[in-house]
Amino acid sequence: MSPPPVTSSPPPHLPFPQPREANLVEDPNEPTFKSSKFLVIGHRGCGMNILPSSDPRFKFMKENSIPSFNAATRFPVDFIEFDVQVTKDGCPVIFHDCLILTGEKGAILEKRVTDLMLEEFLSYGPQDDPGKMGKPLFRRTVDGEIFEWKVENDAPLCTLQEAFEKVEHSVGFNIELKFDDLIIYKEEQLALILHQVLQVVEKNAKDRPIIFSSFIPDAAQLVKKLQRTYPVFFLTNGGSKIYPDVRRNSLEEAINVCMVGGLNGIVAEVTSILRNPAAVDKIRNAGLSLITYGQLNNLPEVVYVQRLLGVEGVIVDLVQEITEAVSDIISSECKEGSREHRIDMKAETKPELYQQQMKMRPCFLMNGEQVCSQNINLSSHIDNIIQFYQCK
Repeated sequence: MSPPPVTSSPPPHLPFPQPREANLVEDPNEPTFKSSKFLVIGHRGCGMNILPSSDPRFKFMKENSIPSFNAATRFPVDFIEFDVQVTKDGCPVIFHDCLILTGEKGAILEKRVTDLMLEEFLSYGPQDDPGKMGKPLFRRTVDGEIFEWKVENDAPLCTLQEAFEKVEHSVGFNIELKFDDLIIYKEEQLALILHQVLQVVEKNAKDRPIIFSSFIPDAAQLVKKLQRTYPVFFLTNGGSKIYPDVRRNSLEEAINVCMVGGLNGIVAEVTSILRNPAAVDKIRNAGLSLITYGQLNNLPEVVYVQRLLGVEGVIVDLVQEITEAVSDIISSECKEGSREHRIDMKAETKPELYQQQMKMRPCFLMNGEQVCSQNINLSSHIDNIIQFYQCK
């Protein structure tokens, strides 16, 4: 089933606060990240492309494109997340993969994005000039398969400058600073790249909310040193993949990276949080904010559980479905006086909490059926969610 057409204005999902009210505060004397609401962030705009997927929603619109960004802003998202790399001639561009692939005479050719001049980078895929033919784009999956990059609504590649100029100004940008895991960067290399990104941001951001994030500890810490205007988050998969840099291999190390570098928070892969919910308290007690990413965030029940745990925001692909679900959750909480029912995870630090029988009044879809007004063992419920959806 194809997703419904994008409307020309945000649907009336009140009392869900509009995205213009994220209210981020960065104090230059004591840098902090504060949000007055639970944040919903559109992943690569209106969702990433999963080319092998049988779900047409993951091939509906070209990820990391201006149309995808603007489509996301028509729903009550607070930020759109996208990946920024810098071309050989110093232009920040928006593209997720470190390698860009095309086909030529029956062979697949690949080049590193950062080895391309801007003109060559923009020559891939659809062109703004209808009279020009771009190079066909292909993509390699994590297991090595190669697919032609075909989506229902294709769009040209774009620069960071274009995003500032062409995307609805009131939505925030979560700028992931993208680097190649196979390269060890010297500080002067990182500094040059970050300066080139910051020049574009400082010239164009105006009052647009901005969050920087990176999986590379040195990059995250350095961008914090180079500017004090915008919050910086450290990205981590929480140990699901092991890297030579041990700082990337656990939530505990992520906390330490933030504390050493004066960062504002962590963006963690959602499964690492669901498997270790006590980490939410550790992160919050360290004075850090917590946002999550991952495909499980496309499930309303997973978002609901995270809201109970104290996670402050989610990065999602299914923007329409999750903004609607969050709106319903918040509306239900308001109607039922939810403060009496919610779990105060801040006040409880004992590990036994994770094992306790917790009374909640969830109302969401689980395996296609509505689940409401039940007493749930939170620990068992989290395990069931992970097991069910990893087996699908």
